[in-house]
Amino acid sequence: MTSPHHSIKRRVIRSVPSIQHGHRRYKWWVLSNVMIGTFIAVLDATIVNVGLSKIMASLGATIDSIEWIMTGYNLSLGVMLPASGWIADHMGYKRTYFLALSVFTAGSCLCGFSWNESSLIFFRIIQGMGAGMLMPVGLAIVMREFPREQRGMAMGFWGIAAAASISFGPLVGGYLVDNFSWQAIFFVNVPIGLIGLLVTLIIQREYRTENFRDFDFLGFLSITAFLTATLLGLSEGNAAWNTGGWTSPFIIGCFTVGLTSLIVFLIVESFQEHPFIEIRLFKNYNFTASNAIIFIFGIGMFGSTFLMPLYWQNALGYTAIMAGSMFLPVGIIQAFASPISGVISDKISPKLPAITGVILLTISLYLNSRLTLETEKPFMYLLLSIRGLAMGLIFTPLTTVSLLEIPPHKMAQASGLINVIRQIGGSFGIAIFGSILSRRAAFHAAAFGQAIDQTSPVFRNAYNSVAGHLSHNFNSAASIANSQAGALILSNLQKQAFVQAINDDFLIAAAITVIIVIPIVFLRTSKKRKTNGEKHIVID
Repeated sequence: MTSPHHSIKRRVIRSVPSIQHGHRRYKWWVLSNVMIGTFIAVLDATIVNVGLSKIMASLGATIDSIEWIMTGYNLSLGVMLPASGWIADHMGYKRTYFLALSVFTAGSCLCGFSWNESSLIFFRIIQGMGAGMLMPVGLAIVMREFPREQRGMAMGFWGIAAAASISFGPLVGGYLVDNFSWQAIFFVNVPIGLIGLLVTLIIQREYRTENFRDFDFLGFLSITAFLTATLLGLSEGNAAWNTGGWTSPFIIGCFTVGLTSLIVFLIVESFQEHPFIEIRLFKNYNFTASNAIIFIFGIGMFGSTFLMPLYWQNALGYTAIMAGSMFLPVGIIQAFASPISGVISDKISPKLPAITGVILLTISLYLNSRLTLETEKPFMYLLLSIRGLAMGLIFTPLTTVSLLEIPPHKMAQASGLINVIRQIGGSFGIAIFGSILSRRAAFHAAAFGQAIDQTSPVFRNAYNSVAGHLSHNFNSAASIANSQAGALILSNLQKQAFVQAINDDFLIAAAITVIIVIPIVFLRTSKKRKTNGEKHIVID
């Protein structure tokens, strides 16, 4: 007999009839609706990149604070991913999806009305909470409506929405920023979100699971405290206001709170019957190793992604739409490479495409560390194409291997946890590389300034040449031309220092990424062999 205090509570399944749900095309209407939510959720993770430069100029924000526009979104998204399953079981999947889309749409609207960087970061956190529930609940709804034999096809269509966002998100964002304002990249989500809410109300039917778990509140609080405190410490270590640097009481306090919260989380989750995050899954070698790889990959890959628009716009003077168009090959090539890597994984070994992808990504990141103020578009398109190919080769085999030995009833929790780890890795990467960028830009600016000898013939010739050019071509008075010449040389020096700092970041990202070849080699993959007409799975 079930105890009244038992953590599993019985619920009555209720299905609210819908006009469309009995129709044979109902599942396709549901898939289309979920694709809308997926598209705008992934879109907003990419569309903001090309608007960062304008946001910095408009709000007077520094790199130290602007990185939290990305980090805050990814952090709240990562925390809400594992919580979304409990919320859906408790409230019902249609209600949860509607709530998630409402929160995301409202957060987008509020972001557009932000008056400073602090309000924007706060509203981005709200937006990320909606996105964190939107994607896993939407995918669960699709998987429930489609029979097993059609789920692969449904996943393919669902993936199109994500791939389209990666390719066209920065391009759309660039157009909106150039022709309207940076606020438009958030307002564009509002009408799409409202359409999605209306379609959800009309089409989707409600579904509640038969059982649902008690919410692990302590686990939720401890993991949130760990992520927030640790990311805050990493991002503020080199902040201009933090005169004490990495040894300041604030930074030490952040890391102390983070470490304490992590210890509490691990202890609590070890004894919970229904933990917030199923850490027992990490007893499986493949799952642990694959997630470690994905985390490191997230640091190197996603942590460096936000650097490129800053380089294009702040150093090369690209417009937002020019910067957005540069990302176009990445999603397209990734979409083509993913199924190819899946075929290679099935026919040969998952290690082959994964290692190939890591090597290609390392080469791309290393070549990115050779950027200058004269780097041309064809070279950058080549590097981004290599990056898209690498991402397509890496994700599919790593996900396959990570879930290889996971029991079917834990598959949903495991797949959700992979997404959490990837998002957290990206958040750590943004915090780390944003901090390094600020510190190295200041270092190189000081070094270049000290290296300039204003009495040297080389400097005087350059100074006089610039002043003469301004005087001759712009009819500037001699005194004004001399002043402008000094300002132009100083501006060029600062740009050179900024580009060199970005190069340092990419070099570190390449070093971090190449490390993951080692754990990939030691992953245990499965091979099928036949013995007496029967198939056996061999783990090697």
